[in-house]
Amino acid sequence: MSAGLVLAGCGGSDDEGSSEASGTSPGEGKAGCEQLTQFGDLTGKQVSLYTSIVAPEDQPYKDSFQLFSDCTGAEVVYEGSKEFETQLPVRVESGNPPDIAFIPQPGLLQSLVRDYEGAVKEAPQQVSDNVDEFYGADWKTYGTVDDVFYAPPLTANVKSFVWYSPKMFEENGWDIPTTWDEMLALSDTIADSGVKPWCAGIGSGEATGWPATDWVEDVLLRTGGADVYDQWVSHEIPFNDPAVVEALDTVGGILKNDDYVNGGFGDFKTIASTEFTDGGLPILDGKCAMHRQASFYAANWGEGVEVGEDKDVFAFYLPPIDPDQGSPVLGGGEFVTAFSDSIQTQALMTYISGGEWVNEKGKATPNGGFVSANKNLDIANVASPIDKASVEILQNPDAVFRFDGSDLMPGPVGAGSFWKEMTAWIGEDQDTQTTLDNIESSWPAS
Repeated sequence: MSAGLVLAGCGGSDDEGSSEASGTSPGEGKAGCEQLTQFGDLTGKQVSLYTSIVAPEDQPYKDSFQLFSDCTGAEVVYEGSKEFETQLPVRVESGNPPDIAFIPQPGLLQSLVRDYEGAVKEAPQQVSDNVDEFYGADWKTYGTVDDVFYAPPLTANVKSFVWYSPKMFEENGWDIPTTWDEMLALSDTIADSGVKPWCAGIGSGEATGWPATDWVEDVLLRTGGADVYDQWVSHEIPFNDPAVVEALDTVGGILKNDDYVNGGFGDFKTIASTEFTDGGLPILDGKCAMHRQASFYAANWGEGVEVGEDKDVFAFYLPPIDPDQGSPVLGGGEFVTAFSDSIQTQALMTYISGGEWVNEKGKATPNGGFVSANKNLDIANVASPIDKASVEILQNPDAVFRFDGSDLMPGPVGAGSFWKEMTAWIGEDQDTQTTLDNIESSWPAS
């Protein structure tokens, strides 16, 4: 265990409401500590951090906080949980929230702000200034509720990727598809060869179902376009709008096709019970050929598996469907949300939102799986070719980028009925219309 980092427990913090520290900072004069010297010596203080990020993705986060501890003397108490989405509101309601939570859904942030008045703390001015300096304007809106800015970005990801084995494709003479029709034709060719073209998994503890929502969002962007997508996310059109029916049926053409899935696991219903972390692994054994999953999946391939165009695994862009809709990119990210305004919490928020943490996190993730939209991120500190491509997309001001729709929707929908009904759609073979009708009926009245 590194000095200054506590890996278990979730204790509270002291000095609530403090905004000043006395004495010199332990990081005085150290490179990377410039923004943190204003907080003085925080030795002996702790910041409790609660997140859904668990092994194997958690260790680089823990390592990335070492500079914060070196600069301030404060300790970070890290707790990861697969039950994060359901347990965080319980802890907030019971008066035992963490100092900081990494929230992957802006919709959940909105619910916490509105349902538990005063529980979520407004971001300090320094954090707001950091986001203005290092991120595009859209990223600040994702962390803003009712015109108040609460949550700076943590990481980002690009979800519009299909993982594959370059060696398998080369040996079989399969070309990377550039259109949806080409991808379906390739799927048929692979199926005829005796290999399942697709493998998938949507299991994720109490968050089971979220990978299936990504499929719907990616496809809707390609069939309905960005404007329809925005209207759907904001409920200007109903969840069961015909455009969404078309998108889900298009997804079903792959995920509910037993000729296509679920390589290495069984029939299509096994997708619901297969952990998303395991979903793509049969590619390594030649049991399936393709797996649609985000850039962060690079962290799940396992030790010794190399990511690259001529390596063990790589990924191609999920092809467009309707040329009129261009080539949109679906992505997501986490946001740093404070339930304490202690000085050590403010310091950690400042560190994460500034220009230093992203490079520390990049260097602490040598096997890939880290992406950020922070403009100060040096692409040399991004390990994986997939991550490098993702950063270039996110930092390109001309990219047609849309944030994960379920993460923007109200919590009871985006992190509730949408996950649940998509799981039933696959695991119970529930029909498309019933699935979308059930989600529509769950949308909050106000």
